[in-house]
Amino acid sequence: MRSHPAIEGLRARIARIERTSRQHAAVLAFGVADIDIVLPGGGLALGALHEVMGAGRANGDSAAAMLFCAGLAARTSGPALWCVAQPDLFAPGLAQAGLHPDQVIFVEARGDKALLACCEEGLRHGGLGVVVAELSLLPMIASRRLQLAAESSGTLALILRRWAGDKAAGEPNAAHTRWRIAALPSAKLPTPGIGRARWQVELLRNRHGATGIFEVEACDAQGCLAVPAELAHRPAVSGHGGQRATL
Repeated sequence: MRSHPAIEGLRARIARIERTSRQHAAVLAFGVADIDIVLPGGGLALGALHEVMGAGRANGDSAAAMLFCAGLAARTSGPALWCVAQPDLFAPGLAQAGLHPDQVIFVEARGDKALLACCEEGLRHGGLGVVVAELSLLPMIASRRLQLAAESSGTLALILRRWAGDKAAGEPNAAHTRWRIAALPSAKLPTPGIGRARWQVELLRNRHGATGIFEVEACDAQGCLAVPAELAHRPAVSGHGGQRATL
C-alpha cells in the first residue's frame, strides 16, 4: 500500500531536519575560548558551509586567510580536497599551519563554474574531512547547493576568497559563518628575529550567534591558534555589530 505523497514529503522533510541536527552537533573547536563561546556548540559546525576572506588585497592578508583555512583543514578527520583556479599554493607554507602535502588532494579547475562543480562533488563524496575551494564569487544559489552537499555528507566546506574586497563582506549567501582575516605585526623578540605571526580574526556573520573581532597568534604546526600571552588577561571591549574581544 502506497503512502500519500504529502505524507512521504513530510517524512522526507523530518529526515532532513534530523540529519542536519545530528551533523551540526559535531563541531571543530578553535581552542580559543572567546571565539568558541560565540559559536553554536562551541566550535565551527561540521557538515556546513563557511566563508573566509582576506581583509584586503595585500598579499599578507591573502596569505593569512589561506593559512587560516589550512589550520582548520589540518584538524579535521580525513583527507582534504583543495580546489584552486591557479597553481600558486606553497605546500611548505601549508605544512607550517599543520596541513601536510600527504593529507591534501589538489584539484586545479578553470573558472568558478568548474571549481564549484569540483567542490560540490567532493562534498557529496562523503570520504573527505574538508573541502576548500578558492572562488572569486559565491552566488546565493551556488552557496545553497554547497550547503546542501555539506549537510548530506557531514563534510566541512570552506570557501576561500583571498582577494574578495570589501564588497564581498556584505554579499548574501548560504554560508553559516563569514570570517575576515588580516595580518598583524608579530610580537617583538628579545633578540633580532621574527616572532610568531599574528592575525586579526573577524567573525563578520554568524547565522546562529554573535559576531566579534579577535587578535590571535597564527596557526602553529598542529593548525591551532593561540592567545598572545600579554593579551590573555585583558577584558573584552564592546564593539559594533557584536562582541569585540582582545584575547
